[in-house]
Amino acid sequence: QVQLVESGGGLVQAGGSLRLSCAASGRTFSAYAMAWFRQAPGKEREFVSTITLSGGGTYYSDFVKGRFTISRDNAKNTVYLQMNSLKPEDTAVYYCAAMSTAVAGTISELGYDSWGQGTQVTVSS
Repeated sequence: QVQLVESGGGLVQAGGSLRLSCAASGRTFSAYAMAWFRQAPGKEREFVSTITLSGGGTYYSDFVKGRFTISRDNAKNTVYLQMNSLKPEDTAVYYCAAMSTAVAGTISELGYDSWGQGTQVTVSS
């Protein structure tokens, strides 16, 4: 399995931006579809975005569409989440996940091979 480490979280004011990174190691990164999920306090973990093996395809949940952008650099074994126009409701722990069994990740948490430890994003109003 691939090992994942997120970074880039922090405290930001509403309307601000953050860029999350997820560095992978251990296996061939380009063989994994990648995704971002998040979990707010007291809520279940929810899907945010996914990107295909090559990076040519992306998909977003409705609540981040137009504000967040997922990308990957297979040469650097890293997936990114650029978050713009942040809202207080975006406050959550953000996790990256890797899936080896499909071209793109799924909305469900099931089927992902590896998860990172998470990075906290806090958006103040």
